[in-house]
Amino acid sequence: MAKKQAAAAAVVEPVVEQEAVCLGEVLVDDEVAEDNAKARSVVKTAYKQKYAERAVANGLARKAAQRSTWDWLAQAIAGECLRGRDKLDVDAFLSLLEANGVDHSRWTNRSKGWEGRLRMTGRLALQKVVAAASVLRTPDGEELVPPTEWVAKFSN
Repeated sequence: MAKKQAAAAAVVEPVVEQEAVCLGEVLVDDEVAEDNAKARSVVKTAYKQKYAERAVANGLARKAAQRSTWDWLAQAIAGECLRGRDKLDVDAFLSLLEANGVDHSRWTNRSKGWEGRLRMTGRLALQKVVAAASVLRTPDGEELVPPTEWVAKFSN
């Protein structure tokens, strides 16, 4: 198994964190719970709750798992672009987009919440490209092959 595939596979391992709170009937990371409670977010609270519930049901306490669909692409992006306590390394993410031919030059808005918008918009664009090509190219030249069912779900 290639180094990056091993890293991406390792991302799905449950990571139990000490800091967690109960949101509804779901045990979630305290930072996720705080974010989920915020009003005026682009992502509806119901979706945020669904993400957290899905992650907890799968035994995943990672903040990144509780904030996304945590499908194959989310896990691959996490393996390539998350640092520290699941913080997005913007330069690594932009490099991943570039390696797959996703033009991000027009996404220059740097107002409040820009990193989340960049991540969401970039993921959607990357999802389309990866599903069409059936491969995710990493900045260092590796090619990760998505599962067939993932490609079928996101191919147009």
